[in-house]
Amino acid sequence: MRRLVEIIFIVLIPQVIISILIYNIQNVPNYNNMPELKEKYATPRKELKDHSAFPELQKEFANAHEMTAACLECHAERGQQMLKSPHFTWETEEYVPGRGVIYHGKKNALNNFCTGIAAGSEPTCNRCHAGYGYSDKNFDFTDVNNIDCIVCHDNSNTYKKASGMSGYPESGDKAPDYKVVFANLGVPQIQNCGGCHFHSAGGNNVKHGDLEQGLVGCSREVDVHISEEGAGMNCVDCHETKDHVMKGRYYALSSTNRNRAFCSDCHTLFPHEDDLINEHTYKVDCKTCHIPQYAKVNPTKMTWDWSTAAKLKGGHPYFEKDSMGNVVYLSEKGSFSWQKDAVPDYAWFNGTADHHLLTDTITEVPVKINKLFGSYDDPQSKIIPLKIHKAKQPHDLVYNRILQAKLWDAEKGKGALWVDYDWDASLKAAMNYLEIPFSGKYDFIETQMYLPLSHMVAPKEEALSCEECHTRNNSRLAGLTDFYMPGRDRNHIIEIIGKLLVLVSLLGVFGHAMLRYLSHRKRKVNH
Repeated sequence: MRRLVEIIFIVLIPQVIISILIYNIQNVPNYNNMPELKEKYATPRKELKDHSAFPELQKEFANAHEMTAACLECHAERGQQMLKSPHFTWETEEYVPGRGVIYHGKKNALNNFCTGIAAGSEPTCNRCHAGYGYSDKNFDFTDVNNIDCIVCHDNSNTYKKASGMSGYPESGDKAPDYKVVFANLGVPQIQNCGGCHFHSAGGNNVKHGDLEQGLVGCSREVDVHISEEGAGMNCVDCHETKDHVMKGRYYALSSTNRNRAFCSDCHTLFPHEDDLINEHTYKVDCKTCHIPQYAKVNPTKMTWDWSTAAKLKGGHPYFEKDSMGNVVYLSEKGSFSWQKDAVPDYAWFNGTADHHLLTDTITEVPVKINKLFGSYDDPQSKIIPLKIHKAKQPHDLVYNRILQAKLWDAEKGKGALWVDYDWDASLKAAMNYLEIPFSGKYDFIETQMYLPLSHMVAPKEEALSCEECHTRNNSRLAGLTDFYMPGRDRNHIIEIIGKLLVLVSLLGVFGHAMLRYLSHRKRKVNH
């Protein structure tokens, strides 16, 4: 009797479980809405009016603030909306477990690229701010006339912000032709967004790896959404905007699981014809399979070693390039490594994150500048692809904190590393500016940043195959060890059950065949 119970437990119960799973998989709803999406994005956007003939824009403007004031004569409510937009405030209210509510954003965030803007380098870093005059920590974020409307709405691709000018546009001979600009105002295009997001951290594709100039006019193989050969979509098609607040979260800055842009917003939760693949979407993010590579056109920076910066040759700064033409050393910034056609790393992510703040004590090495939360056991977590950027940056040996450096200034002798090439002066100037104690003793420490990938989505024909993850050798998910994956992992009990199921199935087939044969013979004898 005991033996019979064991057989029932080992053989029949797993069969029942597998039958239930098969039933569930076969009954996952399929909401393939591709025909509707193709029709939606094949329809051109409504063009906005030519603003060049408007009386408010006919005069000569003494400065950029007057131009904004002219825009707000008709669009006053838009100005109030922008005062609350993260593109202008450069911070959001965030809740972080263990910290409570914090106000965090580009204005005060650490990173391991240029270390952060809030250290006296604002005039050059803040050319990517959607405003004018953000030159120091005393900038007025409540004045609507400080908003730059044109930088996002110029469709002529002629409006540029000047280097080192705190967000003001080019002037003199390089000044935009505002009649051309006003005649070409509209919904933000890829070049408006890319002007900052492609070139953040000092150059094209330095930071993100999946956001770069190569997306403009790209092939379907580079990005199936943006390419004219594909969907021909624009940034704002996914990053929909309400009251000038865009959908989407950048987790080097954001912490909360809200106002996110999901693939399922357009494609639904179960977009595949194969129901077994649909079942994967419960724990695997769409992008994991559909972004098999990034940095497809131009390489992206993978490591940045600040400890080698400030070296001179003959009293002058210098640079070095590799055989591919990538800059691998700059006196101003140190040493780098680059990668093209990079394979993502992978992590569990539930939409929330923590951030290492300037005042935080270092508790682990490498220091995680932003820590993504998630695990297999967390029902909100899915596996996502990401770029991990590794760096060495300065830290205070006494206070055990990450340090920021003053990088830029218009004049020599003010401690800017890119001008004076003096680490001591740079760190002292930055920490004095930030009003944070600095011991004067420093070294360089390893840090990491985790940058989720969302762009450079491949055509479905190039999505990952099952074998690239479900394999014992070189599985893409080899680093995620907190769950059992068929084909990748060994489990003695599961393998025994599997063999028994195969054996029982074969016995069942053989037994059924024998019964059919014996029954046929009996009928023949009786006849």
